[in-house]
Amino acid sequence: MSTPVFDPPALESGALRFTPLGGLGEVGRNMAMYEFGGKILIVDCGVLFPEEHQPGVDLILPDMDPLRDRLDDVVGLVLTHGHEDHIGAVPYLLRMRADIPIYGSKLTLALISAKLKEHRITPNTHLVREGETLDVGPFGLEFVAVNHSIPDALAVAIRTDAGLVLHTGDFKMDQLPLDGRLTDLRAFARLGEEGVDLFLPDSTNADVPGFTPTERDIGPVIDQVMSKTTGRVIVASFASHVHRVQQVIDAAHANGRRVALLGRSMVRNMTIAQQLGYLEVPAGTLVDYKKSHDIPDNEIVYMSTGSQGEPMAVLSRMANLDHVIEPGEGDTVILASSLIPGNENAVYRVIDGLTKLGANVVHKANAKVHVSGHAAAGELLYCYNILRPKNVIPVHGEFRHLTASAQLAHQTGIAEAATFIIENGTSIDLKDGEAWASGQLDLGFVYVDGSSVGTITDADLKDRRVLGEEGFVSVIVVMDSKTGRIITGPEIHARGVAEDEGVFDKIKPKIIAALEEAAEKGVRDNHALSQTMRRTIGRWVGQRLRRRPMIVPLVIEA
Repeated sequence: MSTPVFDPPALESGALRFTPLGGLGEVGRNMAMYEFGGKILIVDCGVLFPEEHQPGVDLILPDMDPLRDRLDDVVGLVLTHGHEDHIGAVPYLLRMRADIPIYGSKLTLALISAKLKEHRITPNTHLVREGETLDVGPFGLEFVAVNHSIPDALAVAIRTDAGLVLHTGDFKMDQLPLDGRLTDLRAFARLGEEGVDLFLPDSTNADVPGFTPTERDIGPVIDQVMSKTTGRVIVASFASHVHRVQQVIDAAHANGRRVALLGRSMVRNMTIAQQLGYLEVPAGTLVDYKKSHDIPDNEIVYMSTGSQGEPMAVLSRMANLDHVIEPGEGDTVILASSLIPGNENAVYRVIDGLTKLGANVVHKANAKVHVSGHAAAGELLYCYNILRPKNVIPVHGEFRHLTASAQLAHQTGIAEAATFIIENGTSIDLKDGEAWASGQLDLGFVYVDGSSVGTITDADLKDRRVLGEEGFVSVIVVMDSKTGRIITGPEIHARGVAEDEGVFDKIKPKIIAALEEAAEKGVRDNHALSQTMRRTIGRWVGQRLRRRPMIVPLVIEA
């Protein structure tokens, strides 16, 4: 059952409106729109990576259509941290209006500035730090340090006359973080004492009991795997996971190995992290990939992208023997990341491919080589108890994650009526401590396909799936426009339907009979005749070959 669509009414005076444009019911595309006093504040602007049922798509963007006619009302964009699912769509937003002020931490701004440079956009950036407060239009912002799998992550408290909102971004409560930067629970407690009217927590791990393990547990495991490997070590991770790369570099140095970075985004991001002091590299440890081939196998580590099985990423190309590095006997491949929902099949295909080549593949299922960057249920319970928010909207997660987070809120005494499990496009209004759903926008997916943005539709993707899974059949007939007599054909060409196109000889008489019957009835319209051919061959292929290919009929008048 689809959710009824109805535009929210004009925003009530003194009320704040929250509308998610992405990130709810999915892990990615995080983008939130806050409206107050006729002005708009955006928090995050990320991408979602395509799944197998979206062939040919490079990225999926939030639906920014609600902003299109209100770009002049946007007073700022707050970026909570530098992961792609929170910053990847910024270039597409700035194509709509290039001078939107961007607020973020040092590393976050460095990463987005480098990305925007590739898009030939010069951003209007403003550096903020934890503990800092500032006014952006009618929004009073306070930034709070949170721990995540990338340095410099921030939560943001948003103050207006409508109340106090706390938007966590991605966070967890690692008590022994690699960089010593804890989630600031004292600030959370202070905000709780002030009174949080609306709490929007990261819900990705809400259905995971207990607490997320500490990042420090991973380093010794990576070190041990390297010490036992006689050949090359290849580690795949997210291109922005600075902490994991640091652990790999430390383990490599301890085992007398050097490290080569693979993948454009990995090289770009780690260069930035090193320049800013977030990545410490012992002298002589990093080596240019082009010079790595002269280093003995037992002295090299390749740090690559592709941990999610992306077809064009380095690791997938290695598994397909489409890369200069071909893993084999004696080599170890470490997948140092968690599985994003929807990527499971692609990742397991890569694992199988690498295993067939003789490599030892180490991943989260058989070794502790990754911990999540998101708070588990125990940590979220702490937050709910510390903050005691009046209203809660779980964000950042699929429906099961949002539901689990809402259930945790209920366990701590937050009323069900004050807990909103919503989807993208649902507007929630807040005033005087009370929140209510005010509307449901009709939002969809915006696909980036090569150089095109938003031109690919779900119907196009369905056609691509049919082509990929069921094949293609074209039928061409030349007919006399006056008599309806068939002059030439039918000529049938197929791809991916049957091994021998001679099988279609059996259907040709039926196509001729169907067209002649239509002609006798006076049908001369090309479209009607084409549909006659489509139905005739479609029924036959379905019954005889058990296939449902894309059928393209063509009637040519002579």
